[in-house]
Amino acid sequence: MRRGPLVAVCCALLLVLAGCSGAGGNAAGGGDGGSVSVDTGAEAAEATAAPDSVGSGESTGDDGAGGIAAQIENRQIIYEATVSLRVDDYDAATANLTELARERGGYVGSTRSEVRGEENRTWKEGVVVLRIPSGNYSGAYDAVLASGEVRSEEQSTDDVTTQVVDLQARLESLRAERDRLRELYDRANDTEDVLAVQRELSDVQTEIERTEARLQSLQRQVAYSTITVRLSEPRPDYEPPERTQWYETPLTEAFLESVDGVIVMGRGLVVLTAYALPYLFVLSIPAVGAVFGFRWLRDRR
Repeated sequence: MRRGPLVAVCCALLLVLAGCSGAGGNAAGGGDGGSVSVDTGAEAAEATAAPDSVGSGESTGDDGAGGIAAQIENRQIIYEATVSLRVDDYDAATANLTELARERGGYVGSTRSEVRGEENRTWKEGVVVLRIPSGNYSGAYDAVLASGEVRSEEQSTDDVTTQVVDLQARLESLRAERDRLRELYDRANDTEDVLAVQRELSDVQTEIERTEARLQSLQRQVAYSTITVRLSEPRPDYEPPERTQWYETPLTEAFLESVDGVIVMGRGLVVLTAYALPYLFVLSIPAVGAVFGFRWLRDRR
């Protein structure tokens, strides 16, 4: 008789425990479903906000310092530098810079030079633009500084991570829109609808190409750093020409100079005569006519 109530109480407790565990399992399952929807909705936001969060030193995941370091390594940074150097030999310095760029996997983007002069002095100045892979930028920059006397230097960095992420997201959105428009175009039957979809497709494709061009330009600038090197040779010291008195000229040299002068004068007279002959011929015709006319009038008298 006592076992009956005890068994009933145990059965009741088992039912209560089973209900609690079932409710807990449903609650856990609901939590998993909610987290999946939140993660899916936050992926795009994290892609855009990741650069800002890295810059502020906050972690967006559970990787801790390792996750932040990985994000910092993936930042898109453009390195640019301008250096002014004084070199003894412009051509040799230009050749050295070209070889420097080649050894570090880069190339010479452009060059410009000019010869400057003042009185009897000349020197060369110019600009050499080096394009160096960003991974070799620091070593190349130090090598450039060591290739001449540094007159001035300037470095700058531009973090374009946010721009790259935004452009990538915009490209993804535009391509998805293009795919939807293509599906509409395939299903369109009315001529007006077809033309309208075609116009939309053309606009979207144009925007895709512009965005791709902008993204590729940024990626090229990130991949290759720019070092602009201004080269200039020192101005030679002024050396006034040596002057001597005319009476200190050697006799032989004076005689030869006089002969040259006579030859030049004779050549000048010949050329002057050649120029004057046509004019003399033209002017002589009326003069001869006047002489004959005067004699004719005198003979009649």
